Amino acid sequence: MSVTDDPAVSVCFVVTIDGIELGSFNTCEGLGCEVVLEQREEGGNNGHVWQLPTRLKYSKVKLSRPLTRETEKVARWFASMTTGFKRRTAHIEARTGDGQTVATWGLLEVIPVRWSGPTFNPDSPKVAIETIEIVHHGYVMGA
Repeated sequence: MSVTDDPAVSVCFVVTIDGIELGSFNTCEGLGCEVVLEQREEGGNNGHVWQLPTRLKYSKVKLSRPLTRETEKVARWFASMTTGFKRRTAHIEARTGDGQTVATWGLLEVIPVRWSGPTFNPDSPKVAIETIEIVHHGYVMGA
């Protein structure tokens, strides 16, 4: 296996919204889509039920990372929603530890739906984690 074909074992996810980099995240969940099917029964045909594809459904994308100075960028992005929602294009790049891009996903019409900040508890010291969730309406080809 050549070096360029190595699987991405340890990656970070760099998120950019319309050219504004929100920073890198340690985890990314929810990239994918599903074909929604409609079932139709045909009279006199008892052998099967028709499975008809109707539309694509995209799941929420959830990104998490330890709290950093880049949190301010996320806060500004969320704060910009108070004057109205503008659907934007996002790009998520999976990068290896040495910064090589493994894969890129472009997301159409992105809207942030949730930001969860860290929980601070002196009884159980843990890394302060922030999480953002975004929704989108499809993928950009050739991102």
